[in-house]
Amino acid sequence: MSFYWSALIGVFLGFAFGVGCALAVMYSIYNGGYRKAVEESLLAEKPERFIKARERAAKSMR
Repeated sequence: MSFYWSALIGVFLGFAFGVGCALAVMYSIYNGGYRKAVEESLLAEKPERFIKARERAAKSMR
């Protein structure tokens, strides 16, 4: 019976912390990209990558 509880706790912790940590990492990557995009949009001279991404976005909105 002790194996059952320890396995259940292990599975719970693995899914809870594993999925939670993965979501936190993905969110921080997304936020970092968003902050970079806002910074680049405020620059006087836009980077080439920003201009190309803006053109692709304009095409997809048409």
